[in-house]
Amino acid sequence: MKEYSVVPNKDATTWFLKIEDVAPYEEFDKQSTAIEAGIRVAEANKPSRLIIFNDTNEKQEIKTF
Repeated sequence: MKEYSVVPNKDATTWFLKIEDVAPYEEFDKQSTAIEAGIRVAEANKPSRLIIFNDTNEKQEIKTF
């Protein structure tokens, strides 16, 4: 199962979509935009999981596809 995550940068000023918690795949200005992109990528690569972190880098939600 592939794992994707939406995480903030160090200052929580931008958001990264990461694959398998390695290098960032894409960078976004808003968390909501990063989540939308993460959902699209995760749905296209089933079975997969999207882990969403909040601005303090704590797990906020986990979606499974």
